[in-house]
Amino acid sequence: QVQLLESGGGLVQAGGSLRLSCTASGSIFRVNIMGWHRQAPGKQRELVAVIGSGGSTNYADSVKGRFTISRDNAKNTVYLQMNSLKPEDTAVYYCLIRTGPQDNWGQGTQVTVSS
Repeated sequence: QVQLLESGGGLVQAGGSLRLSCTASGSIFRVNIMGWHRQAPGKQRELVAVIGSGGSTNYADSVKGRFTISRDNAKNTVYLQMNSLKPEDTAVYYCLIRTGPQDNWGQGTQVTVSS
């Protein structure tokens, strides 16, 4: 089994920054896609950013230019640097790490941006 441990969420004022991290441990086999999704109250979970094994990235339009996803393959860790945060970024953020054909989800970390 694969376990994911997220950290870095919290409360920040609009315009501030946070950095999320997510580390995989356990029976890790062929890590490929890593990413972040988020779910705001009353809304569906949505993709925020993904990074492939080769480093290619893709972002939701709403976060382009403000968020940066990166990964450390040696540590099986994915990061999300969030700058210029807005109240509409408030959500529970979930990491996703795909190992082989299996998607593994983190437990979620709350990000709250006050206006």
